Amino acid sequence: MPAVAEGVYTPQEDSQLLIDVMEKSGLARQSRVADLCTGSGVIAIAAAQQGAAEVSAFDICPRATRYARQQVSLAGADVAVHVGSWARAAEFGPYDLVVSNPPYVPHDPSVEGLDMPATVGPSRAWDAGYDGRLVLDPLCASVKGLLARGGTMLLVQSEFAEPRRTLAALAACGLDAEIVAWQWIPFGPVLSARAQWLEDTGRLDPGRREEELVVIRADKA
Repeated sequence: MPAVAEGVYTPQEDSQLLIDVMEKSGLARQSRVADLCTGSGVIAIAAAQQGAAEVSAFDICPRATRYARQQVSLAGADVAVHVGSWARAAEFGPYDLVVSNPPYVPHDPSVEGLDMPATVGPSRAWDAGYDGRLVLDPLCASVKGLLARGGTMLLVQSEFAEPRRTLAALAACGLDAEIVAWQWIPFGPVLSARAQWLEDTGRLDPGRREEELVVIRADKA
């Protein structure tokens, strides 16, 4: 996927994996869809192109939402883009499908942000606290309230943010959750710069420079 505007998260393998799972599942077709942490809007646009009845995209970053609106217009997609988190999304719900590629990369809060190229995007698009769950935990706690009866969430995250904790959090809210897709990818610039810290904290085997992405599906009865 191409680089986007400065200050906006550039879609990478995680976004594409989520789009692929959404397409193969057919869940977007004729559905009311919410894309949380939309960034460039690429997942929301894909949902519209896959035949969604209605798509709403949300991001807390005004720059990202402006860029996403531009991309929606260029794609000729029927997507409404809003500034806000899942709390704002609740105003427009419930949804048949909620999709999200949230920030999930662990980082040392005592260390200043990485000096990354502007084309990668802002650090808040990936940094998610010491355990990578700064966004995942409240998202998991809130998603059931966003879903219509019989609705589904598709969420992509890294192994380093402990997918088993996501599964447990979703199950604790009464959702039926499982991992439905996996993909190994080489470290990008962010994890490459953070590899030594991950090794030092025991989360990365010495010398390994690839990560496993997973897509989690959670269904509401």
